Amino acid sequence: MRRASTAAAFCLAAAGAHPYAAARQDAQPAVPAGAGTAQKPQQEQVITIRSTRDPVDKSYRKMLRGMDRFARQYDLAPGAALRFRLLPRLPGVGMDGITMKIVGDTIALPVPLAADNSFTLPRDAQALREDAALIASRRTSSMTWRADVRSPGVPAGMRRLGDLRLECLVGVEAGLVSNAAPLFAWLNDMLVDPDKICSSPDGNYLFFAERPLFGVTLQAGARRETLPFRMLYAGGTQTPATLPYCDCQVLLDRTYYAPLWDRSWPDDTLLSFEAMDDAAQPSTEPTP
Repeated sequence: MRRASTAAAFCLAAAGAHPYAAARQDAQPAVPAGAGTAQKPQQEQVITIRSTRDPVDKSYRKMLRGMDRFARQYDLAPGAALRFRLLPRLPGVGMDGITMKIVGDTIALPVPLAADNSFTLPRDAQALREDAALIASRRTSSMTWRADVRSPGVPAGMRRLGDLRLECLVGVEAGLVSNAAPLFAWLNDMLVDPDKICSSPDGNYLFFAERPLFGVTLQAGARRETLPFRMLYAGGTQTPATLPYCDCQVLLDRTYYAPLWDRSWPDDTLLSFEAMDDAAQPSTEPTP
């Protein structure tokens, strides 16, 4: 059984808190009393401060580690392609016209975005040496970032469980879930280990459907099972106080957990989705 407190804690503790740097200017020393000669005006010291990156911009090094994880565990999704994708996190975030760059100390490489705001990353040795960051033209904390793994041959509107297993491993390795509450920083060691998160019923890595969900069904051969309510809507544990710390913030009705840890469901298991607007459509059958 998933513990409700753990479900909330993962949203809160999937990455570090926002660090803030403070600058302080010390006072100039006083002119000694009784000085009998005119003092030469002290030259003002000019300090140049280099612009810094948003502390929640995504680490290029970590995202490459996610790509390496994808290559190492490709057997989960043979023939699949890996992309990354941006989704809205805060109300009113415009997702049209976003631009993105890999930015280091001396390098800036554009990253083209597809129409669905998905992208791939090039491997660049200089950007890796400079510990570059992936920076979008929106505040990073206003968006949700996810890995997107798609095997060929999966029917439209469905997902394959092996793809989701690999998405979880890549996403956690790449550090895509962020903006946690400092209160839960002590959980970071447990909740940034891909193998712990993606192989435990308490791991709670959230997935997002394309539309608000009414239900999710798994099918493997003749076996069918509908996900229980506790595996929808971020486990049903979010409150107005905790929701700002979950990257499901404006996508709560599209979230679901998949049984990644349950190996009785093979990688070829298919997930089908019933959307809320599908369930709301009136029946066309004649009333008896």
